[in-house]
Amino acid sequence: MSTTEAGEVQLPPPTGAETIAPLDGCVVRMVDPARVADTRSRLLDLDEAERLANLLRLLGDRNRVRILFALAEAGELCVCDLAAAVEVAEPAVSQALRLLRTAGVVRARRDGRTVWYRLDDEHVRLLLDQSRTHLSHGS
Repeated sequence: MSTTEAGEVQLPPPTGAETIAPLDGCVVRMVDPARVADTRSRLLDLDEAERLANLLRLLGDRNRVRILFALAEAGELCVCDLAAAVEVAEPAVSQALRLLRTAGVVRARRDGRTVWYRLDDEHVRLLLDQSRTHLSHGS
C-alpha cells in the first residue's frame, strides 16, 4: 500500500488469487439467449407484477401479518377479539382489516351488529404457511 500526495491510500493491483468476480454482474454477456427468451416469455407482465408488489407491500407490516396469522389460527374473529389477540388497538386493527379486505386478502361477514373477518381463501393461508416455513430455514 502507498499514499498519494493528497493522502489517499492506494492499494496494490490484485494478483490472480485475489481477483474475485462480482456476485451481481456477468463476466460474459447473455451466455444463453434461448433461455433468456424463454424466461421472458413466462414472466409476469408489468401490471401483474405491480399488483403482486402491492400485495407484498401490504404484507410488509408486522401488525397486518399478525392479524392474518390470528385469522388463520382462529378461522374467524370480530375486530375486538382480533385486537385482543394481536395486542393492537381496535382502530388500528380496523384500518388494517379495511386494507386487507380491499386487497381481497380477508373477507367480512356481518351478523347483526358484529362483523366477522376471515382469510379470503386457502391461497392466503398457503402464502402465510409457506412464508413462515421459509423463515424457519434461516438465512
